[in-house]
Amino acid sequence: MILVKENFPQLTPEEYFAWEEKQLEKHELINGQVYAMSGGSVNHSRIAVRLATMVDTHLDASNCITGNSDLKVKIVDTNNYTYPDVSVTCDDRDKNTPNYFTYPCLIVEVLSPSTESYDRSGKFRLYRKNPVLQDYLLVSSTSIEMDLYHKNEAGDWLIINYQAGDTVELKSINLNFPIEQIYRKLDLTPETD
Repeated sequence: MILVKENFPQLTPEEYFAWEEKQLEKHELINGQVYAMSGGSVNHSRIAVRLATMVDTHLDASNCITGNSDLKVKIVDTNNYTYPDVSVTCDDRDKNTPNYFTYPCLIVEVLSPSTESYDRSGKFRLYRKNPVLQDYLLVSSTSIEMDLYHKNEAGDWLIINYQAGDTVELKSINLNFPIEQIYRKLDLTPETD
């Protein structure tokens, strides 16, 4: 994420939606500041597409909706909007907002060297404001590894690390899959931004 310009005016959500509609790139809105979203690598894109496709196919017979990186997530009780790589909502309140979800039960971020630290810390702090969120999956694009932040019934966040040979379990949408399914035929050479 890159701040658009230091002297760029703070925007209300309404101004942000109108402004972003005219832009060529996507931008997140955090505390009135606009941040440009950088493009991802080939691995980043392929992993995100595979996850979104797998999740959407799994949920085909349900009332849940899968979003890709073109759909914003509004942070509960704020005027902040982000673009996760994959999100899923099963909440009827999200059926009334055509441009974003507010109550996803699952959010997936594919990690890039430039955003990994933020995805693990600041962004996760924002997402945790959502009382419906159960699973936050962070997916490496350079090694067969995923970190799942799962909220248990007591409301505590547990971190589960998945590596080669593991089966990933997303309780939020009742989906299990072998981790290798996402990484097939990828060159996992470390990338640079």
